Amino acid sequence: MQFTHVNLDFDGPVAILTLDHPEVLNAVSMEMLGGLAEALDAIDDRKAEVRCLVITGQGRAFCAGANLQGRGNTKPGARSNAGAALETAYHPILRRLRNLHCPIVTSVNGVAAGAGMSIALMGDMILCARSSYFLQAFRRIGLVPDCGSTWLLPRLVGRARAVELSLMGERLPAEKALEWGLVNRVHDDGVLREETIKLAHGLANGPTIALSLIRRLYWESPHNSFEEQLDLEQRLQREAGTAEDFTEGVTAFLEKRPAKFRGR
Repeated sequence: MQFTHVNLDFDGPVAILTLDHPEVLNAVSMEMLGGLAEALDAIDDRKAEVRCLVITGQGRAFCAGANLQGRGNTKPGARSNAGAALETAYHPILRRLRNLHCPIVTSVNGVAAGAGMSIALMGDMILCARSSYFLQAFRRIGLVPDCGSTWLLPRLVGRARAVELSLMGERLPAEKALEWGLVNRVHDDGVLREETIKLAHGLANGPTIALSLIRRLYWESPHNSFEEQLDLEQRLQREAGTAEDFTEGVTAFLEKRPAKFRGR
């Protein structure tokens, strides 16, 4: 399925969303954000079938951040609202990814900068090509990090490293990102897609109701006290326990066979 600067394909229960504007290294434009919204609508329409989402980029980049073409005409002294599009266009996409019904695997096949880095970090599993790198590019154009960067990064790599990435604006290579715990796995460039699809199918064939609830637990954990998190675990465990997959999982364990989860 083709949307503006976004492709959406389906490989069985795995949806593959590809940022597709390679001429500008898949930089995010308002048009691309519209395409992303339509692609997520299409995924919602097939919610019962889609059990894992892969996000990647076309060509040699994942996403080079915001598309700045056409923004270079600001006159000295003129006021601009650089944050105007965040709440109306960027934030709804990030919120939809955060609340998606299934696991997300991001496959970082090249540079992931600025907003592109934030999109990459929305993955529950983040896989990288060995040649890829991350970049907090905002300071290079006199802006502050956005798209959730200042929430995500301290929780993933700690305050000191998060501040360093944002203040210095230096490249973070994939191998160093793995060492820091920012990403899950690094693969040779030539096998990244194969390894991504393999992992995505492994998730899609799992107990996806439970996996969705696991996503929710970890997203909500930073806001909660220990007691609040215990209460949330109890409530979501009760919900998971009503699913057919729980019955199948226990039955398969007792029968000493692989479980056949159906996502219901």
